[in-house]
Amino acid sequence: MKKKVLLSWSSGKDSAWTLHILRQQNQFDVVGLFTTVNQRHDRVAMHAVRRELLMLQAQHAGLPLEIIGIPDPCSNADYEARMAAFVTRCQQREIDCFAFGDLYLTDIREYREQKLAGSGIEPLFPLWGISTTTLSQAMIAGGLRAYLTCVDPRQLPAPFAGRAFDQTLLDQLPAAVDPCGENGEFHSFVFAGPMFDRAIDVTPGEVVTRGGFVFTDLLPTAKKGNADVT
Repeated sequence: MKKKVLLSWSSGKDSAWTLHILRQQNQFDVVGLFTTVNQRHDRVAMHAVRRELLMLQAQHAGLPLEIIGIPDPCSNADYEARMAAFVTRCQQREIDCFAFGDLYLTDIREYREQKLAGSGIEPLFPLWGISTTTLSQAMIAGGLRAYLTCVDPRQLPAPFAGRAFDQTLLDQLPAAVDPCGENGEFHSFVFAGPMFDRAIDVTPGEVVTRGGFVFTDLLPTAKKGNADVT
């Protein structure tokens, strides 16, 4: 029997590509997605993607989505309590695995493994250890399309916010920036790729700075001009 997998879904390229890879592996059955959403702003945590766009991604991936609401600000204790409650619900549903799009940060992997230890839910890391240069190019060649929604200007110049994740962008990244943004240099929103049944019609909107990060408010194209990044 295939193992039942829930995928940690950030709305970005790494989780989207993880879904694509898992669907090519016969031993796994991806049965849903889960995402943390900032309850105050109703957006994907850190990526600042609107819930509306998050729901469209799940729809076009053909998967149910469970949203885990977190407060703003959110302490580590609050976060862990909400995630622990989610794990308990998943145990009751007999979920076998949680999958994550982590690439090489060992402290994050160890944290996830620690929090799932003893739960009966196995952590999976399908992209782990792949060269991020190779991976980023494979994503683009494989048809993944995304916009950068968040940039850390301490690591990557602010004008990169809102740009398409494509070969031109990769060619122009500063040498110290990881091509997949694994060190938090940037976050993304995927609007097309082999994990979706069709592309999501989205337009980059207003660019704002909040909390030291630069965000681009992505909008369903019909709503262009109605930005309200908070």
